[in-house]
Amino acid sequence: MVLNLGSDLETVLIQVASRQGITAEELAIKALKDRFVRPLIQPRDDWERLLLEAGSDCGVSLSDEAVSSEWIYD
Repeated sequence: MVLNLGSDLETVLIQVASRQGITAEELAIKALKDRFVRPLIQPRDDWERLLLEAGSDCGVSLSDEAVSSEWIYD
């Protein structure tokens, strides 16, 4: 399958992929899998289904320093 991307989308893919240290193709495949392939975790009840729907993969974990408020006291 060949996808023809507009230059705006291609530019964004290249920039985001570069920040993540992967190729634009790898990023595009990951995004498509995340969107269309069923998640590995299958909810056992309505509560788990709602919880999984509420969450989203942000792609990164913030460092302790990024979420700390220690800088306020300096």
